[in-house]
Amino acid sequence: MGKINEIETPWANGLFLLLIFFFIVVPPARADDWDRIRKEAGDIQTINARFIQEKHLEILVKPFISKGGFYFQAPGSLRWEYFSPIKSILVMHDGAVRRFIGNETGFKEDASPGLQAMEMVLQEISLWFKGKFTDNPNYAATLEGHNKIVMVPRDRAFKKIIQRIEILLSDRPGVIDTVTIHEGKTSFTKIRFQNVKINEEVAETLFESIP
Repeated sequence: MGKINEIETPWANGLFLLLIFFFIVVPPARADDWDRIRKEAGDIQTINARFIQEKHLEILVKPFISKGGFYFQAPGSLRWEYFSPIKSILVMHDGAVRRFIGNETGFKEDASPGLQAMEMVLQEISLWFKGKFTDNPNYAATLEGHNKIVMVPRDRAFKKIIQRIEILLSDRPGVIDTVTIHEGKTSFTKIRFQNVKINEEVAETLFESIP
């Protein structure tokens, strides 16, 4: 199969990435290390950031790039949005999850099956932003140095999808700099967070309505 330089379904890739986040959980390392990480994130009430997502595959001539942003408001409101190349939005608020896909006239709500799974995904992301990495025993994790978390799935079936996940913490307490998901020997997805703003006012309408 020849190499290609684009993917026809970026939304599907973005959805896959969010599904992967469901498994971002960290079982025991040293208790005091995880306590430090949780404490550093404990004072975070809101997060507003942008991200660049790189999808690396052997069949791609160059990485497939998606750009977007997210808003988080404790205890569990989250908006994860892709700006390009395809506009799409996932919103969780008051325990409900909604999904929207952009088209020529704006956004259309996607009512296809799978929202229950996405609710679980977004709930896990909310815990992640609060530094609660020890709430699920499905992954074996190590903390390398003071700012790198490496997770390996315990289940063999999951290992066929994800070999490991690496989370690089920022020097700013409670902030994540980069997430790299290794799906195979030559395939991985990297998300780099930028312009991270903490505890600034976030309009609740961002979680209630789609422009």
